[in-house]
Amino acid sequence: QVQLVQSGGGLVQAGGSLRLSCAASGRTFSISAMGWHRQAPGKQRELVAVISSGGTTNYADSVKGRFTISRDNAENTVYLQMNSLKPEDTAVYYCEVATATGNYWGQGTQVTVSS
Repeated sequence: QVQLVQSGGGLVQAGGSLRLSCAASGRTFSISAMGWHRQAPGKQRELVAVISSGGTTNYADSVKGRFTISRDNAENTVYLQMNSLKPEDTAVYYCEVATATGNYWGQGTQVTVSS
């Protein structure tokens, strides 16, 4: 089992920045990829960014150049630095980690961007 605890998020004006964190505990030795998803009201959950165990990253087109995903393997933590935020980035953000025994999700954190 892996437990994930998210922090960060909140309310920010358009053009501002926020940083999300997701700390894993438990059977962290088997964690491979780590990522962030988001779900806006009335929309399906979508992948925002993912980072492999080797540090390879991929981003949704909508966030490329504005968001940066990173991880600290020693701390079993994944981060999402969000810059130049737009109102359309408003959503609940969830972290996800992939392990040898399955995928695990964080509890979600609200990000609200005001215009």
